[in-house]
Amino acid sequence: MEAGSARRSRVRLAGLVAAVLAAAGCFVGGVSDPQGGEPAPPVPTVEPEATTTRADSTTSIEEFAEDVASAQAVAERYWAARFRESGERFQPIRRIIPYQRAGEVSCGGQPLPRNNAVYCSQGDFIAYDVTWSVAAFRQVGDAFVFYLLGHEYAHGVQVRLGVRYDFTIQQELQADCMAGAYLGDSVRAGDLTLAEGDLEEFREGLAAVGDDPGQPWFAEGSHGTAEQRTESFFRGYENSLSACGLG
Repeated sequence: MEAGSARRSRVRLAGLVAAVLAAAGCFVGGVSDPQGGEPAPPVPTVEPEATTTRADSTTSIEEFAEDVASAQAVAERYWAARFRESGERFQPIRRIIPYQRAGEVSCGGQPLPRNNAVYCSQGDFIAYDVTWSVAAFRQVGDAFVFYLLGHEYAHGVQVRLGVRYDFTIQQELQADCMAGAYLGDSVRAGDLTLAEGDLEEFREGLAAVGDDPGQPWFAEGSHGTAEQRTESFFRGYENSLSACGLG
């Protein structure tokens, strides 16, 4: 997956609320509120172990860092355009923070565990376990990075819009749909170019992050089964934000 030149698409959001609303609690892997939690070092210093590598030779830390930066830039352009179309100003997420150790970054006083990515609203940052993320990048492919950043960025947009649900799973599946819309619209607008196998990489990544069998849908922290997450993502990918309850 490669980033291309910026082009404005025609998708519109309905009823944008520009102000960032304060939220309570810390939903690890979702919308959350940090307190404190200083940034981790911006560049990983430990080389994650190479395990299975895709045929496209997706392996290097440098390529991973470039994809994170590209995914962030495309997401910022995409959401700025959507807000601008509704006459609102978009404030990009302040920071994207890689971390390597459990507890290196905290969210609402709760240390973030390994093997995770999270958006925290008060500090307005995304944090991710770089070792876990690079391993997924190597095993699934570079499209996973664009999905991961798209999902967490969607949580930041939910906070900016004041979107609230009674159950975590509703928040998470909408974020999957929004990530799909950001990616599908960006491909159609020419901001991103799909490489062969990227759609399958999205499916593989979504399958890998689905809830464990037996996880109650109403439990705090539920994100949805692999099937639910895949359906939500591709609904947004194919039909844009109107399929996500935002337009």
